[in-house]
Amino acid sequence: MPDAPDSRRPHAETFLTDTTPPALRLREDAWDLTVCDGPVIATAIHDGHTLHPALHDRIALDEQSRWREEDPLTSLLTQVGDARLRVRTSRFEVDLNRPRAGAIYATPEASWGLDVWISPLEEAERAASLALYDRFYAMMGELIDRTVDRWGCVLLVDIHSYNHRRDGPDAAPADAADNPDIELGITTLDPKRWGDTARRFANVLRRHPVRGALPDVRCNVRFPTGGHFPEWVYAHWGERVCTISPEYKKIFMDEWSGQADIPALYALRDGLQHAVDAVRPEFLA
Repeated sequence: MPDAPDSRRPHAETFLTDTTPPALRLREDAWDLTVCDGPVIATAIHDGHTLHPALHDRIALDEQSRWREEDPLTSLLTQVGDARLRVRTSRFEVDLNRPRAGAIYATPEASWGLDVWISPLEEAERAASLALYDRFYAMMGELIDRTVDRWGCVLLVDIHSYNHRRDGPDAAPADAADNPDIELGITTLDPKRWGDTARRFANVLRRHPVRGALPDVRCNVRFPTGGHFPEWVYAHWGERVCTISPEYKKIFMDEWSGQADIPALYALRDGLQHAVDAVRPEFLA
């Protein structure tokens, strides 16, 4: 069973009751959430860069190193969803795509060989970050429950990005054979119910060019096991939620300088919108 609180039961403090679409009761500084009435939820849980003020003097990494390992700009792609979530807190404070016990990077082995903290965090600092983790899963549990109750099933688009120039800004990029432009993680969906849906989704993405070329779109190449968040969704909702996790190679930015390629980013957003539109009728009650 995934290591997260059982969030499937509604938490009255998260959303107002009896509203369609669900409305947040209180603002949460750790994320931005917009909800319209519809069956598509799009998330960018690694987009964020902010840290709790108490951690600013504890972090060993400079801004650029943190930025490089985060998923900046992926929140723009969440525009394809009816519910759109951008987590503002950095994965270096708490990684919402890992089991709770490993959500705070304690060793270099947990974080691409990087020494994240000047010294181990105090228990109170860890507790504050893990409380945020618990609030996230409670909120998502209620949001998915309400959306399933409204529509019968949900399309969850769990958006990420990845680096392909790890050897340095002047080195050759990683071999394209093992690094598709868009990788779709589809290990945490019911293949009998949603396998054809995932294939249609991928085929539509392949038809929409980026920087003058059709993108290389493949499934489960670099990340064959999925992350904790989609695994948790599948464990709780099974075939009622079709989770597709696009991992975008950072062809929309320079991962070393942070310079964005805005036309490429919008082309990727438009391709994703077409893919969502193509399968949306399958999620309408």
